[in-house]
Amino acid sequence: MPTNDTQRPTPFHNLDDFLAVPRVSGLALSPDGSRLVTTVAELATDRTRFISALWELDPQGVRQARRLTRSGKGESAPRFRADGTLLFVSARPEADPAKGEPEAKDAALWALPADGGEAERVLTRPGGIAGYVTARDSDRLAFTSGLLPGAEDTEADAKLRTAREEAKVSALLHEGNSLVRYWDQDLGPDTPHVYAVAGGAEELHAAAAQAVDCGVNDPREPALAVSPDGTLIAYSVLVGAESGEFRGSVVVADAATGKQLRRIEAIDAEFGAPVFTADSRSLIVERNSIGEFERSSAATLWLIRATDEQDGGRDLLPDFDNWPASAVVSPTAGAPVVFFVADEQGHSPVFRLDTADGTVTRLTASGAYTDMVVAPDGETLYALRNGIDAPPAPVRLDARQADQSAPVALPSPGGVSELPGRLTEVHTTAEDGTALRSWLVLPEGASAERPAPFLLWVHGGPHGSWNAWTWRWNPWIAAAAGYAVLMPDPALSTGYGQQMHERGWGDWGGTPFHDVMALTDAALEREDVDPNRTAMMGGSFGGYMANWIATHTDRFKAIVTHASLWNLDSFGGTTDAPFFWRRHFGDPLTRPERYLDSSPHRHAANIRTPMLVVHGDKDYRVPIGEALALWNDLVRFEVPAKFLYFPDEGHWVLRPNNAKVWYSTVLAFLAHHVLGEEWQRPELV
Repeated sequence: MPTNDTQRPTPFHNLDDFLAVPRVSGLALSPDGSRLVTTVAELATDRTRFISALWELDPQGVRQARRLTRSGKGESAPRFRADGTLLFVSARPEADPAKGEPEAKDAALWALPADGGEAERVLTRPGGIAGYVTARDSDRLAFTSGLLPGAEDTEADAKLRTAREEAKVSALLHEGNSLVRYWDQDLGPDTPHVYAVAGGAEELHAAAAQAVDCGVNDPREPALAVSPDGTLIAYSVLVGAESGEFRGSVVVADAATGKQLRRIEAIDAEFGAPVFTADSRSLIVERNSIGEFERSSAATLWLIRATDEQDGGRDLLPDFDNWPASAVVSPTAGAPVVFFVADEQGHSPVFRLDTADGTVTRLTASGAYTDMVVAPDGETLYALRNGIDAPPAPVRLDARQADQSAPVALPSPGGVSELPGRLTEVHTTAEDGTALRSWLVLPEGASAERPAPFLLWVHGGPHGSWNAWTWRWNPWIAAAAGYAVLMPDPALSTGYGQQMHERGWGDWGGTPFHDVMALTDAALEREDVDPNRTAMMGGSFGGYMANWIATHTDRFKAIVTHASLWNLDSFGGTTDAPFFWRRHFGDPLTRPERYLDSSPHRHAANIRTPMLVVHGDKDYRVPIGEALALWNDLVRFEVPAKFLYFPDEGHWVLRPNNAKVWYSTVLAFLAHHVLGEEWQRPELV
């Protein structure tokens, strides 16, 4: 791995050290606010996988973190019950083999008693537990688990699963539904159902088979909520529409009987991510308008009565120009106080919404926040803070103070003590007068005397922003190798108002491309960046942009295209959500113009820049056929190129040693074409 000899060693200078950094995710707060638990993933001793465990944090930020669980299978998804019992999901073996229970092949629900003791497996299902939620003031919980076609109960489901396994049948039969795959998963043969159950640990164990079936959940990313008093369940579903379309909606059901009480839906919008208000009577949901050929989608938060079918709800953020997400509600009485995050100018701050008068207060001045939980008195927030220059770490926030610049850090595993460079910004103006910005990572030692070679990284989405830490596309690995990394937010990026989406809607090869080039030009005017040693990289939409750039300019010495779109017409029919794609680009049979105008493959003969193609065979969002077609064209037109193929990875390269190969191959390819070094084939490939 090439390095800058002026740098002090950091975890980013050695890929083994980088992969060994503990990774923090998720937060759970006990009902009384005294206990805070997170999940920490660490590299296994054989260095071939990550294993997660639960750690307890001190909400006051005084005591060091304490590990709670340990097993070869790992533990995740911590949640507290009303009595203080800590639940989690794991496929670990039963602690007491003398009980004579069969070992769980799939994830089960476990409990750690509030007063201490050994963890106990309390709820199992033949298809495993996919997700669950608990009620704040009740012993009710809801969970998602798969049910095979033809199975009416748990016993029948178990028999069918055993029969399929013994017969070694893997076939899946789909009927009348275009959803066959999602990201890197084959959907089926079971269908996710939402179940409700109540009682203590022993009662849960006995009642699992008789859990109340509340209905079919969204097979893509099931969202689930239970009211604080435990009487209602809300969950996301997909509603079929004409021409293979789908609409996301929310169902509210009686937790005791499973009876569906209402469905929250609209012809021109999708609803999801339900959260109950403190009084259990209303819901906060995300409402996303349906994007159409001429109009971009938009997002807001919606307040709606949980069981009143006559209530259409109201927009809580009519004047908020960015896209809110991840809402949580204060447990205090009165008009709901909602906390949410939204991308904004290269950050993702926490916002407070007082629904009584519509006041919105930005609580944080910088960084990106996730996994918010609210203290019982509503005066304190806990969250994970991260940024381009900081991995996720737990912090404590004042729930009222605006623009907090230094939230209280809570001791936890993980973190990096030093970065191999510094972070700054680049600004310029687009052709239409729009203000543009980008992050720029500069390696140590970059100066007018020693300008750094330059990498342009375009993010995926395209509705996204460079504002958060990433383990997969980590710019500090490149900085440790001596590169400056530009991370632009062009048209279609989030955090710059609705107009930023409108500018690039249906025009991928137009305005977004010109924005990227404008920010590149601005960055290359700096004296500490070398304009003669440049390369470009991108994944997903960024991979599309890599291919578009390769077919429209030869200004870069190398291009890395990961999980990229090449032939938009073929992509539209093979991606995992073709109906969503048609909203943006139209039906290719009746509106082919965007496919013709924006597809890189139509300009394949123009490519002169050496390219590294990277793709995983389990990528169902951008199927492998895109990479194969691109690779065939590169070979056909005799472009210097390489193809890094992962048969068992999806849209992201997640296995530790595959990630190591990814970074090693990318850096070797760049060193050869940008730095002029001799090509060195990475080990193990």
